[in-house]
Amino acid sequence: MDLVKAPTLFLVLLSLTIWGATSAPNRGGYWPSWAQDFFPPSRIQTAYFTHIYYAFLSPNKDTFQFDIDATTASALTSFNTALHGKNPPVKTMFSIGGGSAGTELFSRMASSRNSRATFIRSTIQVARKYGFDGADLDWEYPQTQTAMNNFGLLLDEWRVAVNNEATSTGKPRLLLSAATHYKPEIYFNELCKYPVASINKNLDWINAMCYDYHGPWTPDATGAPAALYDPNGDLSTSNGLQSWISAGIQRQKLVMGMPLYGWTWKLKNPSVNGIGAPAAGIGPGNEGAMLYSEVQQFNAQNNAKVVYDTQTVSYYSYAGASWIGYDDVNSVQRKVQYAKSLNIGGYFFWTAVGDQDWKISRLASQTWTT
Repeated sequence: MDLVKAPTLFLVLLSLTIWGATSAPNRGGYWPSWAQDFFPPSRIQTAYFTHIYYAFLSPNKDTFQFDIDATTASALTSFNTALHGKNPPVKTMFSIGGGSAGTELFSRMASSRNSRATFIRSTIQVARKYGFDGADLDWEYPQTQTAMNNFGLLLDEWRVAVNNEATSTGKPRLLLSAATHYKPEIYFNELCKYPVASINKNLDWINAMCYDYHGPWTPDATGAPAALYDPNGDLSTSNGLQSWISAGIQRQKLVMGMPLYGWTWKLKNPSVNGIGAPAAGIGPGNEGAMLYSEVQQFNAQNNAKVVYDTQTVSYYSYAGASWIGYDDVNSVQRKVQYAKSLNIGGYFFWTAVGDQDWKISRLASQTWTT
């Protein structure tokens, strides 16, 4: 084609190319292995996702290699067979660690070149043996700056290893991601900052866990678990995302997390029932947690009062002394619109199994892609 004679078409094609390169959405969902009996991977509606994460696998605490027993091996194979065979297919990742794995295992693993190399080799072996497209590290959280620096070294060496493996085998390069704190720094006994330069260089994206701002660990007052805005401070998704951007992360490598669950409280006085209301510990659910679908059932069965809070862009409901903070259709749509306005890489849900008839997943996907 003579582009000189078709300048308008050229500009259209150029704009589409640029838009596609910078705005291709990452629409992820974690699938917890404990959901196998009631929500197998085959039930996931892949039209609403681009990446599904198997959660979780953890390496041996002494060898830092993955010991996969026969039951787990079967589950991993079934997971990938089901999701790669879907129409449309999705990319699959196995997520390593998780909140229950703690930090000590990964701190030791990342502390020396030899243990990092052993871990890296094992991740590549697991990914190839069971058919994953990549690996996701959910280290919650590096608790010293030394651990953060070692996290950066791990990413440097992991990237080299997956590149070399792809070159030597001719296979597509494995994807690498990490689940991170909602902000690029976190305070334990000292202020710890994520190695943003290493993240930019080595990871395909990060999944910033923009939730759990309030929950059972804040038992004395209700709170918005995943507020987009915090009218009283900076404990919010907007602050987290803006902090990552200010720290220099490449926008397309920043993915916003959203919860498909809520946290519950028991109100001290049912007549005082807003966000920040005095509470006397956790409310209904599994240790105060309820899947989004369970929240909807609770609201219907108990004729709960449902409130959309415009200041935090979140929902809460209450029935008697039971109070639940969560996200629903309107707050999710507002969050996705906000994330899209920042030109970041997309969003993910913890967890894909929490939805009710896919209405949140469907809405989020439509909001981002239209």
